[in-house]
Amino acid sequence: METLHLEYPATAPARQRVLVGVVASGDLEILIEPATAGRTQITIHATGSLSPDLWRKQLDRLFAHGAAAAMHMEINAFGATPGVISLRLAQAMEEVGT
Repeated sequence: METLHLEYPATAPARQRVLVGVVASGDLEILIEPATAGRTQITIHATGSLSPDLWRKQLDRLFAHGAAAAMHMEINAFGATPGVISLRLAQAMEEVGT
């Protein structure tokens, strides 16, 4: 299992806690906790063939449109494909209201 830590600029704290997805083979779960304004911190625990560079690209694309709500995001991925990652990230961001 690999662990990757990323940070992005953020605005006001996220409004709520969020849980999307499941921890299962080929899937992933995303847990979000509100944080103080200023940063979004992401920790990824992953197994599978996706390199840290591919994770960075997925998340850079997500946050490229500007700062998101300040949050601590934990991603637990077990062989998720890029398509599943994109889907779960979109679900989590919709739930958190960004």
